[in-house]
Amino acid sequence: MSIPSDDPPAFDPLEPSVPISYPIKTLEELASRSYFDSFHYPFNKSSVPLEMNQFLPDRPRILVCHDMQGGYGDDKWIQGGQNASGFALWHWYLMDVFVYFSHSLVTLPPPCWTNTAHRHGVKVLGTFITEWEEGTIICNTLLESKESAQMYAERLAELAVALGFDGWLLNLKNKLDAEQVPNLGEFVSHLTKTMHSSVPGSMVICPVMNATHVALDVLKKDNVSAALFAPGWIYETDQPPDFQTAQNKWWSLVEKSWGTLQTYPKMLPFYSNFDQGHGFHISSEGSQVSDVPWDNISCQGLQPFLEFNDKPAQDPIQVLVNLKEASYSGGGNITFKGTLEDADFTTRLFKGELKLGDSPIYLTYSVKSEGNSQLGLLLQFSSSMNERKSVVVAYKETKLFSGKFSDVIVPLQVESPDMAAGWVVLESSIAMIGYTLTEIHALCYKPKTDLHRFILESSSHPAGYFAVLGNLKIKTLEQNSREIDFPPSSSWLVEYQYLKWSSDPQGSRIISFKLTWKLKVGNDSLFSKYNIYVEKLAQGSSRKQGEKLTRRQEYLGVSQVEAYYVSDLKIPTGTNSLKFFIQACTVDGSYQKLDDSPSLQLEVEGQ
Repeated sequence: MSIPSDDPPAFDPLEPSVPISYPIKTLEELASRSYFDSFHYPFNKSSVPLEMNQFLPDRPRILVCHDMQGGYGDDKWIQGGQNASGFALWHWYLMDVFVYFSHSLVTLPPPCWTNTAHRHGVKVLGTFITEWEEGTIICNTLLESKESAQMYAERLAELAVALGFDGWLLNLKNKLDAEQVPNLGEFVSHLTKTMHSSVPGSMVICPVMNATHVALDVLKKDNVSAALFAPGWIYETDQPPDFQTAQNKWWSLVEKSWGTLQTYPKMLPFYSNFDQGHGFHISSEGSQVSDVPWDNISCQGLQPFLEFNDKPAQDPIQVLVNLKEASYSGGGNITFKGTLEDADFTTRLFKGELKLGDSPIYLTYSVKSEGNSQLGLLLQFSSSMNERKSVVVAYKETKLFSGKFSDVIVPLQVESPDMAAGWVVLESSIAMIGYTLTEIHALCYKPKTDLHRFILESSSHPAGYFAVLGNLKIKTLEQNSREIDFPPSSSWLVEYQYLKWSSDPQGSRIISFKLTWKLKVGNDSLFSKYNIYVEKLAQGSSRKQGEKLTRRQEYLGVSQVEAYYVSDLKIPTGTNSLKFFIQACTVDGSYQKLDDSPSLQLEVEGQ
């Protein structure tokens, strides 16, 4: 009789399983190109191109090296995990280059980091490292000849191109013989040349130095670039009072020293739902579709430039990215809460460089508030002659702002049958020909009557304020007027592979398989992601005449590529078929209706 082992089976990259990211640990693996045969390879391709800042600006730059808990933690789960408190970065506007680091030979950045970094205009590098005695042995093979140096360089370049990241950090930490130095030069130069020819603007670098925020001031004065290593230290050491606050405080020191490096909006359409890539629920048009804790950095929306205040109690309104309050889209929002004694309160959301053309821009945002709390937007514009204008978008009580700003625009309320109760979506057009949109601020205010009442009442009754900003979208006239033409479900080819049935101890059936889809004709790169839902259909489902059949489409997850692995899905007793929906989503937050989406129906075996 065999004795069962407590050790999990060895990882086999060829076997179907929940998709993960993992490094290459030997030169043999690198040379053989075995990674491309892995079941996990197609899932590891990043889906967001670097459209902003393809070439780095001619100024001192900041590189951030991840180096957190050895790498491949919660972020290795490509389709997301269930750690709502998982590590993430969101101060992308304070960096130029992000390096994903581990101590394996070839560290391949998980696509979640490449996707969100590219979304924010930041380049991503993988790491090639040799160290200690093992590193000496590796370098003896790597640098054996000019031909070997070139071959391994080409393998690294091939990986970066295939997975969609922007280059390599080379970190050789072991001793080399003098005769190996020429081939080391050949390795670096051939990798650089191959990367540049394959990916314009790509990078191959060796480490600048390690710097803390104290040293940043000195580096800035000397007009040199800086590298920040292991920002995950804040997370690993559980800095008080909590990770969100500690991280915001640490990065505020970087901003104070070096200022903002990235700006957005810079191009249209512009969209953010303020999702940080982790949370406690997921929503769609204000309706919660999942209450399961989750983390998936790929889902991170463009992050706001919220200013950090060491003493938040001194501000009348506290402003925070809130993962627990109800969201309009995804799992995050910006919450404004406190007391409003003055006429209004403003706070920065974004810093932009959006040059406006001859046609108007269309601004859409969603709000949920309590009582008479109102939330508008304040937009700052600048002309080529350095003329500055401030435009307020406010739904009610516009007399409050008369004479205070350049213009006040009253938005229209957008009606939608799918919108959850309590949410309001507002839309307005703004024509500022020849101007550049430089800043977007939130504007908190209350009706004048409430403010007068507060002044008359005793100070023991504060003028309470609470509002939530769910999302923000800016389009051109052409983009706004053009109806999004989602391909009909018949336009898609939906298939499955690696179908596996099993049962749990209670006798419930369990299914696992790989779901794939592609357009039969056309370009599916128009879609930024796909939401996956399932409908469990019971045998003999029927309804009485005039009675509506209740349908429940359950949210399973999200995919950034045209594939999703359904893992160990438990099927209730009495279910005879499963219908899987693939909901296409666009970069501006729009999505196809589920009933119009491509789908796949499977009969349940053994029920």
